[in-house]
Amino acid sequence: MLRNFKLYTEDDYTAMSQKAAEIFASAVAANPTGAFGFATGSTPEGMYKALIQMQKSGKADFTHITAFNLDEYYPIKPDDPQSYKYFMRLHLFDGINLPANRTFIPNGQANDPAVECIAFEEKIAATGGIDTQILGIGTNGHIGFNEPAQELSATTSYVKLADATIESNARFFATPENVPRHALSMGLHTILMAKRILLLASGKGKAEIMHQALFGPITTQVPASLLQLHRDVTIVVDQEAAKLLQ
Repeated sequence: MLRNFKLYTEDDYTAMSQKAAEIFASAVAANPTGAFGFATGSTPEGMYKALIQMQKSGKADFTHITAFNLDEYYPIKPDDPQSYKYFMRLHLFDGINLPANRTFIPNGQANDPAVECIAFEEKIAATGGIDTQILGIGTNGHIGFNEPAQELSATTSYVKLADATIESNARFFATPENVPRHALSMGLHTILMAKRILLLASGKGKAEIMHQALFGPITTQVPASLLQLHRDVTIVVDQEAAKLLQ
């Protein structure tokens, strides 16, 4: 039994992306002036492409929402092609009618990471909180950059990346040594305070961790397992990622 989860299993990545885009656009239509949380990585790229097409065809409108991103590498320049600010502009923000002054991503060049994290939390609170938070999931169960550990951060924090995450993300950089070792990331409490979670997973490499996260024990060693505590989680997966969820 999937408890508090709504599960949509689609045939492939393209169908998964379209379904996720439709769900997200419906959430925006229901709360057109709300705050919404976005994620980076290869998994939501197709969803973002679909959202751009929906906006261009008049099926979605992002004019009045406020956007918050889960995380950002630290340190990194905002115009670095591997920064998450650059990613979001390239894959979504520059393609939709969302004013740039209502897009917020942790500052990867902040002089004081701790101060930046506090300021980011204050911006979220000022909007009344996040309506729908988009999430991917790492093969080690991380969400955002909340890595498996004995203890997890509650709020936006300066975090050390796990070796598995550095190794996984190295393909995007010239060399593994170029991958930042730290990041600024929303904490688990901040994520779980969103009214709704939209979790995406694609590919056979995510099948085992999805099963652990949704059916295994709630543990900080699988940060995504804490989603079992949330009251409203919508999961959209392709057939490969859903193999162990039937």
